[in-house]
Amino acid sequence: MTGEQKKQKKEMLVELMSNDLYVPMKIKELAILLQVPKERRQELQEVLDELMLEGKIEVSAKGKYSLGKGKLLTGVFTAHARGFGFVTVEGMEDDIFIPEQEVHGALHQDVVQIVVKPGQSGKRREGSVKQILTRGTTQLVGIYQQSKNYGFVIPDNDRFARDVFIPKEASKGAMNGHKVVVLLTDYGDERKNPEGKIIEILGHITDPGTDVLSIVKGYDLPTEFPEKVMNQAERVPDQISEADMAGRMDLRDVQMVTIDGEDAKDLDDAVSLTMEGDKYVLGVHIADVSNYVQEKSAMDREALKRGTSVYLVDRVIPMLPRRLSNGICSLNAGEDRLALSCIMTIAPKGNIVDHEIAETVIHVDQRMSYTGVQKILDGDEETVKKYEVLVPMLVRMKELAALLREKRRARGSIDFDFPETKVILNEKGEPIEIRPYERNTATRIIEDFMLAANETVAEDCFWQELPFVYRTHDNPDPDRMRKLAAFINNFGYSIHLKDDEVHPKELQKLLAKLEETPEEDLISRLTLRSMKQAKYTTECTGHFGLAAKYYCHFTSPIRRYPDLQIHRIIKDVLRGRMNGTREEHYRSILPEVARQSSERERKADEAERETIKLKKVEYMSHHLWEEFDGVISGVTAWGIYVELPNTVEGLVRTASLQGDYFEYNESACAMVGVHTGKSYAIGQKVKVQVTGADKMTRTIDFELVEGIRSTEEYGEG
Repeated sequence: MTGEQKKQKKEMLVELMSNDLYVPMKIKELAILLQVPKERRQELQEVLDELMLEGKIEVSAKGKYSLGKGKLLTGVFTAHARGFGFVTVEGMEDDIFIPEQEVHGALHQDVVQIVVKPGQSGKRREGSVKQILTRGTTQLVGIYQQSKNYGFVIPDNDRFARDVFIPKEASKGAMNGHKVVVLLTDYGDERKNPEGKIIEILGHITDPGTDVLSIVKGYDLPTEFPEKVMNQAERVPDQISEADMAGRMDLRDVQMVTIDGEDAKDLDDAVSLTMEGDKYVLGVHIADVSNYVQEKSAMDREALKRGTSVYLVDRVIPMLPRRLSNGICSLNAGEDRLALSCIMTIAPKGNIVDHEIAETVIHVDQRMSYTGVQKILDGDEETVKKYEVLVPMLVRMKELAALLREKRRARGSIDFDFPETKVILNEKGEPIEIRPYERNTATRIIEDFMLAANETVAEDCFWQELPFVYRTHDNPDPDRMRKLAAFINNFGYSIHLKDDEVHPKELQKLLAKLEETPEEDLISRLTLRSMKQAKYTTECTGHFGLAAKYYCHFTSPIRRYPDLQIHRIIKDVLRGRMNGTREEHYRSILPEVARQSSERERKADEAERETIKLKKVEYMSHHLWEEFDGVISGVTAWGIYVELPNTVEGLVRTASLQGDYFEYNESACAMVGVHTGKSYAIGQKVKVQVTGADKMTRTIDFELVEGIRSTEEYGEG
C-alpha cells in the first residue's frame, strides 16, 4: 500500500466514523462493511493503529473503534542513547515506550503530550509524541570541537544523542578538547541540530578535577551558596546560650557518644543507653538544626532547592553552609548542643514499649569511630583500656542492636548487604586504591538505632494524624516479581506469590538461601532491581523493604531536607503551636517538599554513582594489560560482565571470546560455545586481562586470559 493509498484510507475511515449514523464497530465488522478481504485485514489494522497514534480515533475496552476525542496524556520523556525513549505519566504503573520515529524532536526530561496505541497482550504500550510542552534541559555539559567558522559540543550525557551547533561568536574562546557548559538557544527539530552558546569553560579534558566538575555541572549541582545564605550563616552563633536551653530537657549528665567514620565532620546523631531494671532506655539525639534554619529564610529556601547533601568521590556538596553543618549543628564532643531526642524504652525481647520525643540540651562525652568501637567489641586491650568508662555502654549497645535486628528480621525486613565502593584519591584527585567498604558490627549498631528512632517518630506522628513527610517503599510490581520468579527458577530457587503479591519475608528467605553461593550477587542485585524506589510521600503507605508500617527520615537534618521539615512539625506539636492554621500550612507545602526531596535524592545518587564509575575507569587505565582474578557477575547477548574483588566491573565482549562461536543462552543465563558446548555462567571464577578503559564512555573492557590475543595485535597500549 503506497503512502497516498494509506492517506486516502485514513480519510475515508475518519469520514465514516464522523457520520451520525455510525455505530462503534470492531475491526472484523469494519472489514465486512468495507469489503476488506481476510488477507488484507493486517493493512486495515495498520491504518487504524496510525489513526489511533494521531489521536483521530480511539478504541474501547471491547475493541470497538470510534472517532477520537483527542485525549492526550502528559508525562516526562526519558531518552535512550539509541534514539527511542519512554514517557512516565503520573499515576500510571508502566512507562509508555516511544519508538525513535515517534519521538518528534523531544529531548531528555522534556514534558510532552502523547497519544497511546491500543494495548497488545503481553507487550509494553507504545505511543507517539504530539507536543513538547516544556523543555526539561536548558544547558548541557560536553566536549567542544572546533571548526574553522563554528564548533560543536558533544554532550557527555549519551541520552542527548545529537551534537549542539555553536556559532563562532558564541564559543567564548573555547578550544578543541575543552569541557564546556552550553546554554541551549534553539532545540532544533528532526532535521536540524540543537544550537547553543557556551557560558562556562570548565577546563581541558586532561586537567585534574575537570572530570568530576563536569559531572557536577551535568547534574546541575550547586557549587556555591548565594551571598544572602552565607550572610545568614555568618550570623549564627558559635555557642548555645542560656536562653537557648530554657524549657528544654537537660540531658548533659547522660553518658553519650557519637559513632561515625573517621573522616566525618558533620556529626548530627548521638546515642545513649542506660538500663531501667531489665529494660533498655535508648536515646537517639539529633542535632536541632531547625533552631538555626528558620522556615522561609534564604537558608531554608536554598536547603529545599538542594534537597540533600551530595557525597561525591572527591568532595561533599553540603545542603547547609559548613559553618552550621561543621559548627553549631555538629554534635562535637565536649560541647553543649541543642537536640531533638527520641528516647525509647525497650523490653528484653526487643519490643519498644514506651517512648518520649523531646527538645533537649546534650553534651557528648566522646567522639567514637566505627573502627574504634569495632576494636572495643573485638576485645582489643589497648582500645578497651583507653575508653574503659564507655565499654559497658558499648557492649550493651551491641546486645540491644542484635535484639532490634532480630525483631526486624522476624517480621521480614530485607537486608541487601552489598559492599560499597571506597575510592582512595591522592592530592591530585587521582585514584590510588579501590576497595570494598564493608559494614561491621559498629556500623550496624548505628543503623539499627537510627531505624528504631525513624520508625518510632513516624508511628507517633501517624497516630496523632499530623501532616507529615513519610519515607515509603511500595510493594514490587507483580509483573516484575513474576519475571524474577521465572528467572531464579533456572537456578533451583522459588518465591511464593499470593494473588500476584509477594511478602518481604519471601525475598528475605531467598537472600538467606543464596548466602555463599556463586549466584548470590547476581540474584541479589536482580531482586533489588525488581523492587521499586523508596521515596518521600505525605501518605503513610508503609516501607516494603523494611517490612515496616510506619517509617520516616528523622535522624539527619544536616544533610536531608525531609528530616529538617519533620523536626519543625514535631517542635510545633511540642510547643503547642500545631493549630488548624499550622496544620493547613503544612498540608499545603508538604506535597512539594516530598516531590522535590525525592527528585534531588535521585539526582544526588546518580551523580555519586557516575563519579565512582569515572574513578574506577581512571584507576583501571593505569592497569592496562594486567591480569586479575574475577567472578562473572552478568551474562548478556553482547558479552560477559566480570567483577573484580575491588568492586570494579568490566565487559568481556562476545566477539573477543576465543576458540568457538559463542551464543547467548537466555534461559540458562550463560554464554555457550556452539561447537564445544563450553559455557560461561554467573558466579564462575575467571582470570581476565584489562584491554581498555574509556573515560568518555566510562566503560572498562576485559578479555579472558585463556583466549586473549597478543598485545602486538592491539598495538602498544
